[in-house]
Amino acid sequence: MNSEINVLEAPVQEQVIEQPLTAGVSKWKLDGAHSSAAFSVKHMMIANVHGAFHELSGSMNLDKNDIGKSSVNVLIKSASITTNDAGRDQHLKSAEFFEVEKYPEITFISTKWGQKADDEVLVTGELTMHGVT
Repeated sequence: MNSEINVLEAPVQEQVIEQPLTAGVSKWKLDGAHSSAAFSVKHMMIANVHGAFHELSGSMNLDKNDIGKSSVNVLIKSASITTNDAGRDQHLKSAEFFEVEKYPEITFISTKWGQKADDEVLVTGELTMHGVT
């Protein structure tokens, strides 16, 4: 399945985790207090439902000299989903969709980075949801 996920709000907070091994490489920690993983899905071919997951954490190693050597990993708490409709949110958390009791986490681990534009990169990776990668 090919999908494109746009993380609309994901500021990172620079933290010194360890000294960079080479110039141009920096390590970042996702600022979970100010971040969300947002999504939009077509509902019954007439409306878009917007939502987000608000509990997430992760880290990124950014190699400015060779973007292809960069990496990112994100962990999302599936129970943090919200679509601004309490009934729909409960349904999405149930066994019919995310089954948050059994699968409390969604993960993304990058496998490839590429330069899309001067100020934009395309990150490909493995998304694991509901026990399936």
